[in-house]
Amino acid sequence: MPKILSSILTCIEHERLEFELIEVRTRGQYLTRLRSLTRQEQAVWDRREDEALTALVNHDLAHGCNV
Repeated sequence: MPKILSSILTCIEHERLEFELIEVRTRGQYLTRLRSLTRQEQAVWDRREDEALTALVNHDLAHGCNV
């Protein structure tokens, strides 16, 4: 198995950050299905999603494990 493929398959931090992003997006979708969000609430969810995505992208750039 090539070394780079091995590092991709074993990067637990990448998987954790990816799961965190999916979780934030899913919770936001569920919440908006229950009720309309205020502008402030929507801003909070947008910020959380941006932070999770930024963390994943920064990890990928630093670690080189993006798929």
